[in-house]
Amino acid sequence: MARSRAQLPIEVEGSATQPLGMPAADFLRDYWQKKPLLIRNAFPGFVSPIEPEDLAGLACEDTALSRLIQHDRGRDAWKVRHGPFREEEFPGLGDRDWTLLVQDVDKWDADIAALLPKFDFLPRWRIDDVMVSFAATGGSVGAHVDQYDVFLLQAQGHRRWQIDAGDAPPLHFRKDVEIKLLQRFNPTHDWILAPGDMLYLPPGVPHHGIAEDPCLTYSVGMRAPAAVELLGDFVDALAAETDDGPRYVDPDLAPAKDAHEIDGAAMQRVAAALDALRTDDPERLGDWFGRFITLYRSAGQAMPGDDARSRIEIEWDLQQGHVLHRHPWTRMAWRRAGRGARLYAAGQAHALPVRDARAIAAAPTLDGAAYAQLSDSGRDAVYDLLQGGHYHLVEPEDDPQ
Repeated sequence: MARSRAQLPIEVEGSATQPLGMPAADFLRDYWQKKPLLIRNAFPGFVSPIEPEDLAGLACEDTALSRLIQHDRGRDAWKVRHGPFREEEFPGLGDRDWTLLVQDVDKWDADIAALLPKFDFLPRWRIDDVMVSFAATGGSVGAHVDQYDVFLLQAQGHRRWQIDAGDAPPLHFRKDVEIKLLQRFNPTHDWILAPGDMLYLPPGVPHHGIAEDPCLTYSVGMRAPAAVELLGDFVDALAAETDDGPRYVDPDLAPAKDAHEIDGAAMQRVAAALDALRTDDPERLGDWFGRFITLYRSAGQAMPGDDARSRIEIEWDLQQGHVLHRHPWTRMAWRRAGRGARLYAAGQAHALPVRDARAIAAAPTLDGAAYAQLSDSGRDAVYDLLQGGHYHLVEPEDDPQ
C-alpha cells in the first residue's frame, strides 16, 4: 500500500551506489519539490577537493562572485559585503560568526565540477551552479527561504541545519537587515551534518544553517526562472522577430457613444493585436527556450581567442593528441527538432543530427576520436564554437585528464 507523504521518512541512509538513499525515480516521485530529505552518508568518506584557503583565494579574484556575511550576536545585526576581497582582510575576521560564500565554483574548479554527474538524474540544464561556503564557528546566513531546489552537501566540518517542514510556515521578512531573513522561524527538525551528509530542500522551505565548527558546505542549486522572466524574455524575442506590420485595427468601428470611453470592443481588438505576437509553434517556442536557458543567469561568458589557425590545423592537432576543452561558462543543451536536433550553446543554436547533438552536449571535452565520430555538420558546429571561444585546444602534456 502506498504511503502518504506525511508517512515518508525525512531521514534516510545513503551509499556510494545510492547517494539519494533510494532509486532516483522514487526520490523524484516522493520528494522532489514536495518534501525535504536528509541523506546520511550520501557521499561516504567524502573529502573536499578544495580547502578554505582555496575558497578565500577565489574570493579575491575580480571575476568571482563572492559575499561575506558577518553576524553581531549581541545586537542581532547582520553585515554583508561583496567581493573581490583582499587577502589581508581574512585574518582580521576572527574565529566566529562569519561566512564566506562564492558562487559558480564548479566553473573555476574541475574537481568541484566533477560532482555534477552525481546529479544526472536531473536535466543538466536545470542545475545552476555549485556555491561553496566557508563558515567560521557560529557562522550563518540567517533563517531564510529559497525559491529553488537545493542540495546542501557537507564537505568539511559540521553544520547544524534546522528546517521548518510545516504546512504553512511564516514567510514574512525582517525589514531591519539588508538580506532577506525571516521574521519568525519555527524549526520542526534539527540535525547536525557531518562530511558526506546531504540535505535536500524543495523551494519554499525555511531553513537555518549554523557552523558547529569551521566548515565547508557545497550548495548545488537549481535554475528556476520566474514566470515574469520567462515572459519578458519570450516577448522580447518575439518582438525582435516580428516586423511593424501587425497593428491595432478597427474596420468594424461603430459610432462612439462616448468618445472618451475605452469600450469592450476596443479591448477585443487590443487582444487581437497582441495575438499577433503569440505563437503556437512548438519549434519556435523550443528554439527560444533553448537559447534562453543556456544563457540564463550566467555570470560569465566565453570570448573569442587569438588562435587564428585554420580548421585543417586544428584537426591535425586533434589527431596528434590535443583535446578540446569546453569553456566552463558555456552551457549546452539539446532538443529534438523535426527529424534532427538543435544544439544550444550559450544562446546559439546549431541544427545537427540527434547523435551529434547528444554527444556534444554531454562531453566537456572532445578528443580526436570523439571529434572524428561526428558528422560533417557536427564538426562544423564544433569548429564554429571553437572560433567563438566556447572551446580551447589543450596540448597532450597539459591535459589534466
